Amino acid sequence: MLERFKLGQIVNAVGLKGESKVYPYTDYKERFEELDRLYIGDRLCEIERVRYQGNLAIVKFKGVDDRNAAEALKGEYLYVDRENARELEEDEYFIPDLVGLKVCSPEGEEYGTLKDVIQNTAQDVYEVQKPEGGVFLIPAVKQFVKKVDLEAGVITVELIEGMME
Repeated sequence: MLERFKLGQIVNAVGLKGESKVYPYTDYKERFEELDRLYIGDRLCEIERVRYQGNLAIVKFKGVDDRNAAEALKGEYLYVDRENARELEEDEYFIPDLVGLKVCSPEGEEYGTLKDVIQNTAQDVYEVQKPEGGVFLIPAVKQFVKKVDLEAGVITVELIEGMME
Protein backbone atom coordinates (compact mmCIF):
# COMPACT_ATOMS: atom_id res chain seq x y z
CA MET A 1 0.00 0.00 0.00
CA LEU A 2 1.24 3.46 -0.84
CA GLU A 3 2.17 5.74 1.99
CA ARG A 4 1.04 9.01 0.37
CA PHE A 5 -2.39 10.00 -0.85
CA LYS A 6 -3.20 12.50 -3.58
CA LEU A 7 -5.12 15.35 -1.95
CA GLY A 8 -5.50 17.72 -4.89
CA GLN A 9 -3.90 19.44 -7.83
CA ILE A 10 -2.69 23.01 -8.24
CA VAL A 11 -4.61 24.39 -11.21
CA ASN A 12 -3.49 28.02 -11.25
CA ALA A 13 -2.01 30.97 -9.40
CA VAL A 14 -4.25 33.53 -7.67
CA GLY A 15 -3.37 37.19 -7.30
CA LEU A 16 0.14 38.54 -6.88
CA LYS A 17 1.16 37.24 -3.43
CA GLY A 18 1.90 33.59 -4.24
CA GLU A 19 -1.44 31.91 -3.58
CA SER A 20 -2.31 28.73 -5.47
CA LYS A 21 -5.74 27.60 -6.64
CA VAL A 22 -6.17 23.93 -5.71
CA TYR A 23 -8.72 21.46 -7.07
CA PRO A 24 -9.35 19.14 -4.08
CA TYR A 25 -9.45 15.38 -4.67
CA THR A 26 -11.25 14.97 -1.37
CA ASP A 27 -14.93 15.27 -0.62
CA TYR A 28 -13.94 17.40 2.38
CA LYS A 29 -12.13 20.45 0.96
CA GLU A 30 -11.75 21.94 4.46
CA ARG A 31 -9.15 19.23 5.00
CA PHE A 32 -6.51 21.74 3.88
CA GLU A 33 -7.24 23.84 7.00
CA GLU A 34 -6.38 20.89 9.25
CA LEU A 35 -2.90 20.43 7.81
CA ASP A 36 0.28 22.29 8.68
CA ARG A 37 2.21 20.82 5.77
CA LEU A 38 1.82 18.58 2.77
CA TYR A 39 3.83 17.40 -0.19
CA ILE A 40 3.99 19.24 -3.49
CA GLY A 41 5.28 16.38 -5.59
CA ASP A 42 8.15 15.06 -3.47
CA ARG A 43 8.81 18.33 -1.57
CA LEU A 44 7.38 18.78 1.92
CA CYS A 45 5.89 22.31 2.13
CA GLU A 46 4.33 24.31 4.94
CA ILE A 47 0.87 25.80 4.57
CA GLU A 48 0.60 29.46 5.66
CA ARG A 49 -3.13 29.96 5.11
CA VAL A 50 -6.18 28.60 3.32
CA ARG A 51 -9.36 30.18 2.00
CA TYR A 52 -12.00 29.02 -0.45
CA GLN A 53 -13.42 30.10 -3.77
CA GLY A 54 -16.41 27.98 -4.70
CA ASN A 55 -15.35 24.34 -4.66
CA LEU A 56 -11.64 25.24 -4.84
CA ALA A 57 -9.14 25.80 -2.04
CA ILE A 58 -6.84 28.82 -2.27
CA VAL A 59 -3.63 27.84 -0.50
CA LYS A 60 -0.61 30.00 0.39
CA PHE A 61 2.55 27.94 0.84
CA LYS A 62 5.53 29.21 2.83
CA GLY A 63 8.27 30.38 0.47
CA VAL A 64 5.92 30.85 -2.48
CA ASP A 65 5.70 34.63 -2.28
CA ASP A 66 4.77 35.93 -5.72
CA ARG A 67 2.67 35.05 -8.74
CA ASN A 68 5.62 33.67 -10.73
CA ALA A 69 6.49 31.20 -7.97
CA ALA A 70 2.84 30.13 -7.71
CA GLU A 71 2.52 29.76 -11.51
CA ALA A 72 5.57 27.48 -11.49
CA LEU A 73 3.54 25.05 -9.34
CA LYS A 74 0.65 24.81 -11.81
CA GLY A 75 -0.14 21.17 -12.56
CA GLU A 76 1.62 19.83 -9.45
CA TYR A 77 -0.19 17.28 -7.30
CA LEU A 78 -0.53 17.66 -3.55
CA TYR A 79 -0.08 14.66 -1.28
CA VAL A 80 -0.53 13.84 2.38
CA ASP A 81 1.25 10.94 4.05
CA ARG A 82 -0.69 8.06 5.58
CA GLU A 83 0.01 9.16 9.15
CA ASN A 84 -1.64 12.56 8.48
CA ALA A 85 -4.52 11.17 6.44
CA ARG A 86 -7.97 11.71 7.89
CA GLU A 87 -10.01 8.97 9.51
CA LEU A 88 -12.35 7.38 7.02
CA GLU A 89 -16.01 6.60 7.56
CA GLU A 90 -17.42 3.13 6.99
CA ASP A 91 -17.37 2.22 3.26
CA GLU A 92 -14.76 4.93 2.49
CA TYR A 93 -11.36 3.95 1.12
CA PHE A 94 -8.13 5.59 0.07
CA ILE A 95 -7.70 5.29 -3.70
CA PRO A 96 -4.16 3.82 -3.54
CA ASP A 97 -5.57 1.02 -1.36
CA LEU A 98 -8.14 0.19 -4.07
CA VAL A 99 -5.92 0.33 -7.15
CA GLY A 100 -4.77 -3.16 -8.08
CA LEU A 101 -7.72 -4.99 -6.51
CA LYS A 102 -9.52 -7.65 -8.55
CA VAL A 103 -12.98 -6.67 -9.79
CA CYS A 104 -15.39 -9.63 -9.71
CA SER A 105 -19.05 -10.55 -10.00
CA PRO A 106 -20.95 -11.75 -6.89
CA GLU A 107 -20.42 -15.29 -8.26
CA GLY A 108 -16.64 -14.77 -8.41
CA GLU A 109 -16.24 -14.21 -12.17
CA GLU A 110 -13.20 -11.96 -12.61
CA TYR A 111 -13.81 -8.90 -14.79
CA GLY A 112 -10.38 -7.36 -14.40
CA THR A 113 -8.24 -5.21 -12.10
CA LEU A 114 -8.95 -1.72 -10.80
CA LYS A 115 -6.54 0.50 -12.73
CA ASP A 116 -7.57 3.95 -11.50
CA VAL A 117 -10.32 6.00 -9.88
CA ILE A 118 -11.49 9.00 -11.91
CA GLN A 119 -12.57 11.83 -9.62
CA ASN A 120 -13.56 14.74 -11.83
CA THR A 121 -17.16 13.60 -12.31
CA ALA A 122 -20.35 13.80 -10.21
CA GLN A 123 -19.28 10.60 -8.47
CA ASP A 124 -16.06 8.63 -8.58
CA VAL A 125 -15.70 6.23 -11.51
CA TYR A 126 -13.67 3.01 -11.36
CA GLU A 127 -11.49 2.33 -14.39
CA VAL A 128 -11.11 -1.43 -14.75
CA GLN A 129 -8.39 -3.08 -16.86
CA LYS A 130 -9.79 -6.18 -18.62
CA PRO A 131 -7.55 -9.29 -18.60
CA GLU A 132 -7.70 -9.48 -22.41
CA GLY A 133 -6.88 -5.79 -22.79
CA GLY A 134 -8.94 -2.63 -22.87
CA VAL A 135 -10.75 -0.91 -20.06
CA PHE A 136 -14.30 -0.26 -18.94
CA LEU A 137 -15.81 2.15 -16.42
CA ILE A 138 -18.02 1.54 -13.39
CA PRO A 139 -19.67 4.39 -11.47
CA ALA A 140 -18.58 3.97 -7.83
CA VAL A 141 -22.11 3.86 -6.44
CA LYS A 142 -23.89 1.21 -4.35
CA GLN A 143 -26.04 0.22 -7.33
CA PHE A 144 -22.92 -1.29 -8.96
CA VAL A 145 -20.24 -1.62 -6.24
CA LYS A 146 -21.60 -4.17 -3.78
CA LYS A 147 -18.59 -4.88 -1.57
CA VAL A 148 -14.96 -3.87 -1.14
CA ASP A 149 -12.79 -6.43 0.66
CA LEU A 150 -9.29 -5.00 1.12
CA GLU A 151 -8.11 -8.14 2.96
CA ALA A 152 -9.14 -10.45 0.11
CA GLY A 153 -8.12 -7.90 -2.53
CA VAL A 154 -11.51 -7.98 -4.24
CA ILE A 155 -14.15 -5.46 -5.27
CA THR A 156 -17.48 -7.18 -5.89
CA VAL A 157 -19.62 -5.45 -8.51
CA GLU A 158 -22.95 -6.03 -10.18
CA LEU A 159 -22.87 -4.81 -13.76
CA ILE A 160 -25.69 -4.06 -16.16
CA GLU A 161 -25.75 -5.32 -19.74
CA GLY A 162 -23.32 -3.52 -22.00
CA MET A 163 -21.28 -1.96 -19.19
CA MET A 164 -18.08 -3.83 -20.08
CA GLU A 165 -18.17 -2.80 -23.74
